[in-house]
Amino acid sequence: MRERLGVTGIGVVAPNGTTTEEYWAATLAGRSGIGPITRFDPASYPARLAGEVRGFTARELLPSRITTQTDHWTHMGLVAADRALADAGVRPADLPEYEMTVVTASSSGGTEFGQKEMTGLWGKGPDHVGAYQSIAWFYAASTGQISIRNGMRGPCAAIATEQAGGLDAVGQARRMLRSGARLALVGGTDASLCPYGLVAQLSNGGLSTQSEASRAYVPFDEKACGYVPGEGGAMFTVERIDGERGASGRDPGEPIYGYIAGYAATFDPPPERERPPTLARAITLALEDSGLRPDEIDVVFADAMGLPDADRAEADALNAVFGPHKVPVTAPKTMTGRLYAGGAALDVATALLSMRDGVIPPTVGTTDPVRSLGLDLVLGRPRERTLRTALVVARGFGGFNAALVLTK
Repeated sequence: MRERLGVTGIGVVAPNGTTTEEYWAATLAGRSGIGPITRFDPASYPARLAGEVRGFTARELLPSRITTQTDHWTHMGLVAADRALADAGVRPADLPEYEMTVVTASSSGGTEFGQKEMTGLWGKGPDHVGAYQSIAWFYAASTGQISIRNGMRGPCAAIATEQAGGLDAVGQARRMLRSGARLALVGGTDASLCPYGLVAQLSNGGLSTQSEASRAYVPFDEKACGYVPGEGGAMFTVERIDGERGASGRDPGEPIYGYIAGYAATFDPPPERERPPTLARAITLALEDSGLRPDEIDVVFADAMGLPDADRAEADALNAVFGPHKVPVTAPKTMTGRLYAGGAALDVATALLSMRDGVIPPTVGTTDPVRSLGLDLVLGRPRERTLRTALVVARGFGGFNAALVLTK
């Protein structure tokens, strides 16, 4: 008998909303968080726009000891985790410490913290590098800090598959829950909006150099020109559901956002191998894992890289599975930028909120969609619709593909 793994709490920190409901209201209203970079002077860089999280002050939300030891990316992960637990009504102290697990995704680690320390090393010498440099930059830092803060001593993990990481973290957490864990804190955040981080992102050639924020990130559009980077993400509490009660002992009848119904991951061959990409296979495997047919999926949250070739490859994969114009497709990340490991996690949160409220948020900015792609894009305004299922798709730089099926 298939186990039921329910998402019982959500915590969001995003460029267009620093709480779950702020983010959701902004997303339905089409309010973007993309604008000029303000964290540093971007004048000498070809890409000058980003989805910055504004109005988030870590020292007002976390103990100073933690903010001193960790990077901005971990600050957001800790706050999102706190909010997910509060939303689920879970008190970790009430649960066996070895039956709680933490899985987070990160693609860049603590680059902002690392740049500050490297600047001290270069300009002033080794005596000006703090001891916390050794842990704050590490991509597993958020997993470690969240588990320590909440006394979660079960098996933990950190996933590094770039944009696909937010889905791969859910897949890894599912394995741990199947192995006996009661509760998983899972998701991803990223924050690499510092000079060092931006230069690293520029190296893949995917960043948009458009200066107009409303047209800089327009996936599936005739004038698609790349994507805008962003920061933030989401965390969730996922529990094994026995009847109506979660493994944490939450009250029967309390709302569950949705269930993790299917997951799969594949890896594309290198371009020189001249073998086809494997995104369609990831989607097919996730559907098979969920026991659902393609015609039972009510909405797709696309990866939406914003590069013409990549957009066409994704459209080809969706059409191969669903057929042209057969399922609504949306990319609300056009309001936040691509958040890397935090992006797919945020898409999962958005999909769950969409099913809760029966509405598909829009793709903004895209005004002249490429008709030959064959996609039923939700553009301009939300589309009301009863949603029982959702598919979230993500691709990570280097060949990572992941697909996650959610049910109401």
